[in-house]
Amino acid sequence: MKTDIAIDGPAGAGKSTVAKRVARELSFIYVDTGAMYRAMALCLLRQGIGVQDTAGIERACETADITIVYRDGEQQVLLDGENVTGCLRTEEVGNMASVSSANKKVRSKLVALQQRLAREADVVMDGRDIGTKVLPDARVKIYLTASVHTRAVRRYEELREKGEGVFLEKIENDIQKRDEQDKNRENSPLRQAEDAILVDSSDMTVDQVVEKILSIYRERGKA
Repeated sequence: MKTDIAIDGPAGAGKSTVAKRVARELSFIYVDTGAMYRAMALCLLRQGIGVQDTAGIERACETADITIVYRDGEQQVLLDGENVTGCLRTEEVGNMASVSSANKKVRSKLVALQQRLAREADVVMDGRDIGTKVLPDARVKIYLTASVHTRAVRRYEELREKGEGVFLEKIENDIQKRDEQDKNRENSPLRQAEDAILVDSSDMTVDQVVEKILSIYRERGKA
């Protein structure tokens, strides 16, 4: 029987890193839904469409071609045929994605793609509404979180390693703002599914979080 693992949580909680590791350990397909929304946000930024231009966002959504392919076992995101995977992790794209992902047409377009991927294979999927909206019948649901400060420090260190000039206070403020946007948006707000298990990674290493989720899978995923 096919098994889906849904990992939800706020920005910077380490969902993608952990989900990739869990998928590799189980030989599942990893689906980074946040990357799909970032690709849509990148499309909007390239077209100069502002966050308040709802009509413009919806028009762009109708024509944008966002697809997922796997090369050497790694997910690659294509926007209108271009591999944009390496362009998706900037703060500008992330902030735009937090706003544009609340648009109903954007969500409808990408949720359909995500659900199709889950029908075709065992998946580990992470995002903001996987357990509540995209895969409500997932056999294993995790809500992965960490304190705002911990998430900001992780992001700060990640960007510094890439040579980007950043300020911890600004990153922390951006994360707080995105948390509020994600929790209070009208369509599919961020929340913990009733049957999801809470995992707070504030004082845990990546290895510890991965092992925790694998143990939950062993206990619940095969039941």
